[in-house]
Amino acid sequence: MQTSVHWLENVAFEAKSESGHQIVMDGAEAYGGQNRGPRPMELILMGLGGCASFDIVTILKKSRQDVTDVVCQLKAERADSIPAVFTKIHLHFVVTGKAVKKKQVAKAVELSAEKYCSASKMLSDGGVEITHDFEIIEAE
Repeated sequence: MQTSVHWLENVAFEAKSESGHQIVMDGAEAYGGQNRGPRPMELILMGLGGCASFDIVTILKKSRQDVTDVVCQLKAERADSIPAVFTKIHLHFVVTGKAVKKKQVAKAVELSAEKYCSASKMLSDGGVEITHDFEIIEAE
């Protein structure tokens, strides 16, 4: 996997992925940015949510659960000192579907956290405390 990050101006950068996608990252105005894109640390958090959500959807579909929506809400805490690394991250999954079984969602969350989600594994092995929970909403 490869990517490149090109400096645009001030504290704005454009990242280009090997798969052909690009995103602009920018800093807060207090640091000379213009708020034109997410912060790099926000992208790490978004990547974790995407990685875990990918797992949850895939696992639930393989277990024949009638899932119509999955939302992953993440809350993170960072160290007060430099480097301001993540110290705690909580992932809350909201799974919507028809007759979705609690046991299957719990298993999907556990498998993602402990086996499949590369981002979660990398962060937790690096000392970040990662917790998870979920709720199920019955689809109409």
